[in-house]
Amino acid sequence: MKDLSSTLNIAIVDDHNLFRKGIIKLINLGNIQNRYNILFEADNGHDLQQKMKQVPFPDIILMDIEMPDMNGFEAVEWLQRTHPSVKVLVISMVESDEAIIRMLRLGVKGYLSKDIEVEDMHRALETIANNGFYYSDTATQVMNHNLNGTMSKNKDTVYLSENEREFIKLVASELTYQQIAEKMSLSPKTIDGYREALFQRLKVKNRVMLALYAVKHGIVQL
Repeated sequence: MKDLSSTLNIAIVDDHNLFRKGIIKLINLGNIQNRYNILFEADNGHDLQQKMKQVPFPDIILMDIEMPDMNGFEAVEWLQRTHPSVKVLVISMVESDEAIIRMLRLGVKGYLSKDIEVEDMHRALETIANNGFYYSDTATQVMNHNLNGTMSKNKDTVYLSENEREFIKLVASELTYQQIAEKMSLSPKTIDGYREALFQRLKVKNRVMLALYAVKHGIVQL
């Protein structure tokens, strides 16, 4: 687990210079006390291999998929063999089931679309830095639809996105759904969608049962 007071060294691997600069700007917004340090940028997997000859190594690498010469899949495979302690967060416009599942099986710690917001970026970095996982709602849906029968014998396994976990935590509080929407900076309609989807997936019928699920599965600590 990375100390919350220490600096997170980050590398960005993407063949589009403009996108790399945009990600750096996104990371630096609200970068209190220099929490995030951009260690280096790389154009593709081959460039990453050269940059990884220097020390220190990055704590987290933000990785694109579609790149020339050596793409994201190949780069992640190489990292798993040579630098398994380095965490990878995929940030890509590619959101097909096949791409997401392949990356998950390669051991990446997170998967986000490129249309992310500042809050998504910082939340993802902090969650991953603390030995966690951070997946977009799209990636979570893919896991639920495709991985239960192939990667786990427990068909009752349910994968939750970070937003869904946060919603469940707040459901177990005394906040109203309107207040939860405001706290999460989401619309009441989106919160209603989370509630109904979770009721169905978790097989619960009301808020109390959802709160009990949160306690039972360690999402909320009493």
